[in-house]
Formats: sequence, C-alpha cells, structure tokens
Amino acid sequence: MQSTFSGIELGKRGLVSHTQGLSTIGHNLSNASTEGYSRQRIRLNPTDPLYVPGLSREETPGQIGQGTDIARIERIRDDLLEGRIVAQANGENYWQTRDKYLLMVEKIYNEPMDVSIRSHLDRFWSAWQELSIHPSEMAARMAVLERGKTLIDAIHSRYHSLKQTRAMIEDEIKVAVGEVNSLLKDIAALNDRILKSKAMGDSPNDLMDRRDLLVEKLSGYLEITVERRDPDEFILHTGGYHIVQGSKFQPLGMEGDPQNEGFSRIFWQRDGEDVRLRGGKLAALLELRDRDVRGEIQNLDTFTLNFIDLVNEVHRAGYGLNQKTGNDFFTEYPSINNLAGNYDRNGDGAYDASYIFRINGAHSLNPQDILGISGELILPGPKGNIRVPYHATDTVGDVIQRINTSGAEITARLDREGRLSLKGTPSSDVAYPDFVIRHLEDTGQFLVGYTGILRQSGPEGAFDWGRADAVFSLQGGGLSYAVAPLSHPSGWIEVNRELVLEPASIVASFGVAGRPGQPGDGAAALAIASLRNHPVMIGKKTTFDDYFADAVAGIGLKGEQAEIMLRTQQQIMKDLRDMRESLSGVNIDEEVAEMIKFQHGYAAVARFISEFTRMLDTIINRIGA
Repeated sequence: MQSTFSGIELGKRGLVSHTQGLSTIGHNLSNASTEGYSRQRIRLNPTDPLYVPGLSREETPGQIGQGTDIARIERIRDDLLEGRIVAQANGENYWQTRDKYLLMVEKIYNEPMDVSIRSHLDRFWSAWQELSIHPSEMAARMAVLERGKTLIDAIHSRYHSLKQTRAMIEDEIKVAVGEVNSLLKDIAALNDRILKSKAMGDSPNDLMDRRDLLVEKLSGYLEITVERRDPDEFILHTGGYHIVQGSKFQPLGMEGDPQNEGFSRIFWQRDGEDVRLRGGKLAALLELRDRDVRGEIQNLDTFTLNFIDLVNEVHRAGYGLNQKTGNDFFTEYPSINNLAGNYDRNGDGAYDASYIFRINGAHSLNPQDILGISGELILPGPKGNIRVPYHATDTVGDVIQRINTSGAEITARLDREGRLSLKGTPSSDVAYPDFVIRHLEDTGQFLVGYTGILRQSGPEGAFDWGRADAVFSLQGGGLSYAVAPLSHPSGWIEVNRELVLEPASIVASFGVAGRPGQPGDGAAALAIASLRNHPVMIGKKTTFDDYFADAVAGIGLKGEQAEIMLRTQQQIMKDLRDMRESLSGVNIDEEVAEMIKFQHGYAAVARFISEFTRMLDTIINRIGA
C-alpha cells in the first residue's frame, strides 16, 4: 500500500534532481573558458514505480510513479572525432617545427650581398685575376691576402650560425623529451584515478577531459594511437610500442652519441632500443638536427674543403715574388697526425682504420680517350657499396661522369696534371666520418693499370678504410694521397700565417724545369682565378656557381614546402577543432536556456511539496476536530 507521505519523498527527489541540474549548469558556465573542458549534461530517469509486475501485487489502476532519479552526469564528447584530432595533431606540430627552424636557416643564407660568401668569393677570384695581370706588384698580393681573410671570416660566420641553430634544436629536443615523459606520467596517473572512480560507480568526467587534453598535447610530440577496446584499460602506443597501458608507462631516455658529435640519442628506457619516430614535433626536431641543418653544415664543409684543396693544389706548384714555392695558401689541418691515415676508431689502443680524403692517380689522362677496357668499379654508397660499370667504348670523361652521378659518396675529376682525383664526400650516416674514402675496388683495370691507383684488381687488391695501412693497397710512383681533414673545416680554415707574415710568398707564376718563372709571368695566379668557372666537383656539384645555386634553392624549396604543408595542416585542425567546439564546447545561450528550464522545474516541484504539505496538514490537524 502506498504511504501517505510518499508525495514528500517524490518531491524531494525532484528537488535534488533539479538542484543537481542547476549545479551542472553552473559547472559548465564556470569552465566555459577552461582548455579541454567538455560540457556536461545531467540525465534524469523516472524512479522505479511502487508496484512491480507480480501475482501478489495490490489491485491498482496502474503503476504508481515515484518521481525522478539522476541516472548519470555525462560529458558531450565524440570519441571518433577525438581520434581524428589526435591523429592529425602530430602533422601540425611536425610542419610547424620545420617551418620555424627552416626560416632561421633561410635567414642565415639571406645575407646582404656585400657580406655574403658568394660576394666575398667573387672578390677573391677578382684579386687573383688582378695579380695575374700585375704579377710583380706587392699591392696585388696584399689585395689577394686581405680578400682571402674576409672570405674566411664569412665562411666562419655562416658555420657558427648553423652550428648555433643545431645547438638550439638540441636544447629543444631535451625539453621535448622532458615534456613527453611528464605527459606520459600524468596520463598514467589519471588512468589510475579514473579506473578507481569508475569502480565506485562514478563518472569522472573532469578527469577524462584532463586525460584527453594531455593525450592531444602528447600527440603533438609523437605520432600516437589510442586503444579503447577495454573500458578498464586505456592504452597508447607509437610505432607498435606500448607507451601507456593503464597506470604503467614507458619513459624516454637520452644520452650523448659520440658518433653524432655528442648530440643526444633518444631511446626507450626499458630496453635501450632507439625510438623510431614518424611524426610530431620530436621527429621534426631530430630530422632538422641530424638531416637538414647537419646537411647544410656538410655542404658548407664540402665547399670549404674542396675550395682550399683546389687553391692549395695550384699554389703549391707556383713561385712567389721571393722565388719560394711549395706553400699552401690556406692552412689544412689533418684529422690525425699519421702519414698513412691510420686511426684507432674503437679506442682499444691499436690502429684499425685508414682516414684518407683524396687519392690522385699516377698516370696523366685525356678525358676524350677511349678506354678499350671494361669492368666494374665498387665504390662506397650511403647504404652499402655501389657498382659502377665501364665499357670498352667509354671515354675517360664518361666514367668520371658516371662515378659522379652514381650516388656514391665519392667524387672524381682530373686534376691540373690530368691525373684521376678521387675524393671522399660527407657521409649521410652519422656512423661514418665525413670526407673519408671508405672503399675502392675494380674488377677490371681502370683503377689499376689505366689510372695507377690500385695495385691489383678484385677484392684482394681493394682499398678499404676498415683496416690500418690501407694505403699499401695503392700503387706507388706518381700516386699521391691526402689524409682526411679535421672535422668541420668551415670552422677552422684560415690563411697560411707564413703568407700573412711574408706576402711576397704568394705565387703568381709557374716554374720552368724546376726554376722560378720569368718576371711578368702570372700563369699560376690565372690558374687559381680560372677555378671560378672550371668544372672542379664541389661534392656532387660541378662548379662553385652550381654549389651556391643549389644551396640557396635547396633551403628555399624546403622552407616553401614546410610553409605550404603547415597552412594545410592548420586548416585541417581548425575544421576539426571547430567541429569539436560546436559539439562539446560550452554555449552560454544554451546553458542559460537549460538553467531556466531547471529553475522552473525546481519551482514547480517546490510548489508541489507545498501543496502536498497543506493537504497533509488538513488530514492530520483538521479532520475529526
């Protein structure tokens, strides 16, 4: 039988429900500007009726309602939309980071014309041209000397600017790794709190909003996917590696990598495995540091090393006003003080590698000569050795061009005496040193009897850097080689101090039969000036002009790509975030309308209780009086 006072209980439930509805509206309005907050709605259900179906129930015209109950307080959130935002956020941050730093590099290259490397190099060549016209004048030699110094200063300035940019990226990587570990720890802690709340039957909406916000922030650093198949276990993984599973997480570790100039290597602390990143801010920073900016430094080093090597090659052969010869114009510092290039690479106290930068053959060649022999060259490449065939109908020039376009980390040219000159280039793999020839092998006779570089054909006669005294596999006689230079020549190159102290030693003429040239002979100065337009192979570029054009165009195209991709990603993310905001964001007008509805409901329930109380007062206090 229904209680006389059941109406009071029914009204109380209504008051509690509408009060909670008003509190939920107030919570929404208070968090209208809170980042990551999703609006919440109270869901009301009718309370179970007094009588349930059964044979023993009392006869009544129907089930008697008992008011309303709070079923749940839910947040308005679309998990599929959230998944799309998380998946796209790494792309936005990736291109944003690249755009930022590539713009810095562009500004380094966009020097005013009167202080750029290109303009200083032009003045340097012009000074040698002037010296070739006035080979007996000291003023022309002083001009060469001073313009050489200003050119070196410009090279140093660009190198240090690029080096500082790379150091800035390294610092940001360290900060990013700390942020990632902090986010992983916070997400795992929230998982634990959410699981405990759900176990108590609660709906921890604010905690889940906070977790979703942290996941979105984390997705800006890493390309992550969210696994929600188990409602009791929230899982994040990247590249197939679980980084968060419930309350457990896998932090990142960092340590200096000696093979990469001490820059940090990022790994998983659990097993020490290298982190493989495909998107996000962290991947962009690593690519910028180890590929883009490192590549720009390598390009500058390539220009610098080949430039000083070519100028010194001619300068050593010439005679100065004081009849001195054999002097370098620029100072070259070898990476090791060992004439055979032997180096202890693994640090065990024994030589185990040979660091050779340049090898010049013993025989003079003509680029138009037909070989008449065939075989295959085996040269070092970015990912293993590269095979370069040559045929009996090829010319010497054909083989040189084939080497230079093969993708091998080596370049070829004929020096001023017509000898084949092979030079190491920067390595794409940080595990290998720059400007080191790693392998030379010939199945035929081109590198053996024809050019006079190797002693014999086949693997047994190959030159390989992975052993000491590798130069013994080279022919003797007229062959010459140079030890690899100290790393980053663009940072230490300088004009020979002997020439600074005695400018008369700057050459202008070539000797004849081992004797100084005649007065007025400017052939050596002209030979240096002509390097400006001759094919000299600056890395993979044929001339100095090719190098400068490629350097500016390359960084410009990278910057343009980053800018376009960033705009595209930002528009995609804007559309997704606008869609989320329309669904989950707090709309003040909508909340006010909901508030009015609950206010009216509360007032109506209060009026009901008041009327029911008056009825009870009549029954209790007035009937039978």
